[in-house]
Amino acid sequence: MKTVERKELEKFFDVILSPQQYKDYGPNGLQIEGADHISKIAFAVSAQKKSIEKAVEIGAQCLVVHHGLFWSFHGTKPITKSFAKRVRPLIKNDINLFGYHLPLDGHIEYGNAASLGKKLGLTNLCNFGDYKGMPTGVKGVFETPKTPEELKELISKVVEHAVIHSNAEDVSEIKSLGIITGGANSGWKDASHEGLNAYLTGEMSEHDYHESRESDVHMFAAGHNATEKFGIKALMGLVEQNFEVECVFIDSSNPA
Repeated sequence: MKTVERKELEKFFDVILSPQQYKDYGPNGLQIEGADHISKIAFAVSAQKKSIEKAVEIGAQCLVVHHGLFWSFHGTKPITKSFAKRVRPLIKNDINLFGYHLPLDGHIEYGNAASLGKKLGLTNLCNFGDYKGMPTGVKGVFETPKTPEELKELISKVVEHAVIHSNAEDVSEIKSLGIITGGANSGWKDASHEGLNAYLTGEMSEHDYHESRESDVHMFAAGHNATEKFGIKALMGLVEQNFEVECVFIDSSNPA
């Protein structure tokens, strides 16, 4: 049975994702320390009760997620109620928890946006979006322009989720697309500023629906969870390739 040391895995993530370069909403990296020796790693979008329970069930010594447990906007909080239902099983079962938020959003090769962009057929991928000096997504072009209807159908097929589309009436074909996955509702403004035809994220507010279309940017929202599976899966593939330990992706039925 192949194993990897926790410190070796942590160093690998640090080299690939460079979390120290990001000023994030919470800590990136090892959030809960568990077993020293790891033979099975679970991957999930979020460290929520069901993904943690599944990690326990399959006997994983490590859970790697995009959305960890600790956020600056939550402040200091006691380990009680729903939070305790997440923390207790990890500690009780000696499971390491690694979380990578913005580093896994903006990575130009293995990030959420880049991985999704490749599946959509975008070419000439480069950095897009900015949070305190670091990219949060990617932008690219289609070799063959797409109608808004074609792109909406393609996005829905790739992410396996319903897509909300704010239709820019004065733009009949889409040659360029910016992507910031998850809850980056206002990123269409960056797309508009950079002259992109369209913008893809996970969520859409009422006012962004109207403002994006009035600014001639097609905006697509395909689900927060659904758009953020791709980076964590790419990271899982990289770990499998480099360490040959057993890796399991834990999916979520979250429709948001």
